[in-house]
Amino acid sequence: MITNVKPKEATAIINSLTAGVVPKIGVQHITVGRSDETDAFIKALEDVKNGHSMVKFWIGDFGSGKSFMMHLMNTVALKQKFVVTTADFTPDNRLYSTGGQAVALYAALMDNIAIQTKPEGGALSVLLEKWIEQIITRTAQQTNIPLIEIRKEEHLPLIQDNILKAINDITEVGSFDFAAVIIKYYEGYIKDDQALRKNALKWLKGEYKTKTDARQDLNVREIINDVNYYDMLKNFCKFFVSMGYSGFLINLDEVINLYKISTSTMREKNYEKILTIYNDCFQGKVSNLFINFAGTKETLENERRGLFSYNALKTRLETNKFETSEIRDFAQPVIRILPLNHNEIFVLLKKLKEVFDFNYSVNIDVTDDDIHSFMEEMFNKPGAAEFLTPREVIRDFLNILSLLRQNPTLDKKRLFGEIEIADERPSMTVLDEITEL
Repeated sequence: MITNVKPKEATAIINSLTAGVVPKIGVQHITVGRSDETDAFIKALEDVKNGHSMVKFWIGDFGSGKSFMMHLMNTVALKQKFVVTTADFTPDNRLYSTGGQAVALYAALMDNIAIQTKPEGGALSVLLEKWIEQIITRTAQQTNIPLIEIRKEEHLPLIQDNILKAINDITEVGSFDFAAVIIKYYEGYIKDDQALRKNALKWLKGEYKTKTDARQDLNVREIINDVNYYDMLKNFCKFFVSMGYSGFLINLDEVINLYKISTSTMREKNYEKILTIYNDCFQGKVSNLFINFAGTKETLENERRGLFSYNALKTRLETNKFETSEIRDFAQPVIRILPLNHNEIFVLLKKLKEVFDFNYSVNIDVTDDDIHSFMEEMFNKPGAAEFLTPREVIRDFLNILSLLRQNPTLDKKRLFGEIEIADERPSMTVLDEITEL
């Protein structure tokens, strides 16, 4: 029986899964068969809380649940008081570029920053204001000026000095401009200057295209770009930890879009950036940072285009040769996402039926036996063994529930019999051509 589901979560679950994507919120209510992976992730989070950093690669077939696992990790990390964010690699979002695609990835990550009280994302401004409030309180205590008084414009220099000192203590690269922009945000905060706050947020999110515009709006010398965005992510990690958060979790999905880069030099540069991140985290060069990558087996193991084509990554990411499907090693960097078995899919569909009924305040006449019948039809269809994915099973099941909700007299068994299996996997033989800028 599904319990503690909020109406907003139920709607997100049904709408997202019907559309073939993973919901941003509520995934914990429909999780099945991932207890070992989740336990291992929680243990890794504890290490990151204690000052270590971590990189994990979540590898599975198309539709096997990689994206679902990433969203589940977000939910778990939020409860552990992490700041989390996520972004997909696309032809326009990469780790390395010379034409703006890397800073575009950074901007997407900044847009999606989430905390427990704002799990849907867009929490950067909330975090900035929370940190500023901490600086204001500390300054008031140091100067014996009442909190009501310290916020007045005449005391602005005191706050500015403490912001600068605090930022210098927690950042390494680009600390001056980082501090200057936060000071500008505070000025907008005190003076109720929405344009100034908006411009400061724009800079922090990497949305300025030219130094000239940034200098004109904020009087700073630099902008966040393809070269320095990773340093800024590390600065933000320290920034969040200084506020009392456990760490910074970054999830990067669709690594296949790095695999698809047509120019080998550009592809290698992106893999080199992954290597830099990997080494930084495991060599102790950065603290409290947890980065996850999700991709297919081909994306990892293909020695012509995949991560294994970059030898320094291959030597680090090869699977424990003693691991089997029964004996798993969750401590290694690469975690294989195994398909759900039929029992697990049955439990998942039961949970989805309960969420669906809750969302629409109905009780659709679909019994456990009906779910078994649906699954038998799905898994016995021609092509099911080769092409069928949990994503397609879920979407077809929810589509049938939707029809039955609106047309209660429809014959369930006839609907089950009309199911067809299609190959939804992206073509790996004809690669997308991506123009190098």
